[in-house]
Amino acid sequence: MVLLESEQFLTELTRLFQKCRLSGSVFITLKKYDGRTKPLSKKGSTEGFEPSDNKCLLRATDGKKKISTVVSSKEVNKFQMAYSNLLRANMDGLKKRDKKNKNKKSKAAQ
Repeated sequence: MVLLESEQFLTELTRLFQKCRLSGSVFITLKKYDGRTKPLSKKGSTEGFEPSDNKCLLRATDGKKKISTVVSSKEVNKFQMAYSNLLRANMDGLKKRDKKNKNKKSKAAQ
């Protein structure tokens, strides 16, 4: 997995969306990141470790290529605006739901 800066992550994410536009999927995950690179042991204590600030870890994959970035709390507003614009621009390929199935289920229930 490649750890990128936030701007590079957004450009690579755009490339992933373009590549998977006609067929394929892009999976995006977001979670809190405390800076640890190794897992805690079962008997381990968290006493000596204090994260400096809150961070978010974003990962994206298309099944073949994996990219990730870490966004600090200071730059989260700027990143969120750019990320939301990117999602709006690339979510036009979604399929609409069939309304026929919904009408059949409601008639059958009556």
